[in-house]
Amino acid sequence: MSEFSLADLERIVAARAQAPVDESWTAKLVAKGQEKAAQKLGEEAVEAVIAAVTNDRKALTAETADLLYHLMVVLKIAEIPLSDVMAELEKRTGRSGLAEKAGRATA
Repeated sequence: MSEFSLADLERIVAARAQAPVDESWTAKLVAKGQEKAAQKLGEEAVEAVIAAVTNDRKALTAETADLLYHLMVVLKIAEIPLSDVMAELEKRTGRSGLAEKAGRATA
């Protein structure tokens, strides 16, 4: 059995975004635009946080799947490929999180 990856999810989201809106939740969400997709992403993030703080492993697993899916939809609408996100993460691995935060400009 091969492992399912975020790249696989990205490809599926891209394909389903092209489907007719009456046949695909992804297409319907993309058609509603970034504001609605971002709202759904936020809702899933909150649900994942609630599952985490209540130590509900099953719910946290399911909500994280929802969160990752909605993140891929938001990135698709924004035309930001997953490879850009991964490149940003790779850049950050060269230094500690504390050093990275200290290097940010303060507002």
